[in-house]
Amino acid sequence: MSIVFASLNHPQRVVLAAEVHSRPFLQLTRSETLTHLAVYVREDGNGSRHASAQHALLDDLCAHFGVVAPGGEAKHFYHDFGRFRLKWECHTEFATYTFAQAHEEAISTDDAFARAPLAHIPQQWLISLKGKLMVAAHVVVEPGDDDPADTARQMQRIFEGKLMSSSKVLQGGEIWTDFKIQSDGFSRFIVRDIGLRELQGGRLAQRILEIETYRMMALLGLPHAQQSGPLLNEIEGDLAALTAAMVQSEQSTGGTPEEQAEDERVLRKITGLAARIEKLSLENSYRFSASQAYFRLVQARIEELREQRIEGVPTIGEFMERRLAPAMNTCQAIARRQEALAERIAHTNDLLRTRIGIVQEQQNRQILESMNARAAQQLKLQQAVEGLSVAAISYYVIGLIGYAGKAAKAAGLPINPDLATGLVVPVVAACVWLGLRRMHKGLGNH
Repeated sequence: MSIVFASLNHPQRVVLAAEVHSRPFLQLTRSETLTHLAVYVREDGNGSRHASAQHALLDDLCAHFGVVAPGGEAKHFYHDFGRFRLKWECHTEFATYTFAQAHEEAISTDDAFARAPLAHIPQQWLISLKGKLMVAAHVVVEPGDDDPADTARQMQRIFEGKLMSSSKVLQGGEIWTDFKIQSDGFSRFIVRDIGLRELQGGRLAQRILEIETYRMMALLGLPHAQQSGPLLNEIEGDLAALTAAMVQSEQSTGGTPEEQAEDERVLRKITGLAARIEKLSLENSYRFSASQAYFRLVQARIEELREQRIEGVPTIGEFMERRLAPAMNTCQAIARRQEALAERIAHTNDLLRTRIGIVQEQQNRQILESMNARAAQQLKLQQAVEGLSVAAISYYVIGLIGYAGKAAKAAGLPINPDLATGLVVPVVAACVWLGLRRMHKGLGNH
């Protein structure tokens, strides 16, 4: 039973199945010249801007030759323009243009570089790449022989660099390059077909161009690392000075206004250092991560070549290990240094905040102790006032009783007002004291 109904498919099935076939190798003859351009457009955090800018460049090129350009969502494009073939790929940060031109008859290597397909590209379009070109390389695919001495002499004449890199690859090919930008502004690669099987030439050429492109993209992190080094030195110096100031002030109590102001000043400076290191990390984190990702791709592509040494010449893997790996190690070292410095600043910040918190707790305890002392004084004063209140109230109550006794004596009752007043004094005082106590207890319960 075959699946004939499109409605049975998951919406992404066809797209995902085609993805593994979306970037095929160029099919190259044994005599071919390629021009490879990698165009970098800074996206400033806006991926859609990057894609639209890359598609605009491709649209202009296709419009010049009257060819229909791919849609805005396309990530790859291939077309035979007659005089040359174009393979275009859009990546996260850059797009690559690989122009290939086959030669009907074998030509010398010098003539092959002179007849690169770049000659067919409109100059106005090339001018529009100003400030955007990250990689420009020529690749010559030619049949080779097994005379290593003659080959070495020929390569010394073709390449301007004194240090070349070469190896036997894929059990039938040779690669020669110096990874140097020549006087014409292009780096050069020679792929010699000694016994490559069908399609291996295109695969080998693409691997070489990917190594060159990812190598240059990986190195974009090196300027960031070099610029960050002095900034990290400055931040580390400021942090060391602030830490030394904290150590010198440890013997003090930190309770005086001057000492508190000094702690707050140091805290503000440490917070400023934390902001500076965070800003630096945000500026570098993406670039360093991208550089490491590109470096891993370079290493993967080199492994796929399965290199075999040509005596007297370093392999591409050895060349990258000596020239590219140290730059990537520098980026990694700066990234680790940023993280370590951020942790040290955070730790110092926590220590100072703890110190300030302890001082504040001591001040709060002193305030509470003084409040307790004042409350005790107020209680004693209140108790003294209560004693006076008992005496005053008792005095007035006894006076009233005295007046009542005198009135009763004047009315003819057999009462001695002075004796009666004297007898009721302790009773009145006790009653007033008990009444005030009960009233205070009632207020305390509420």
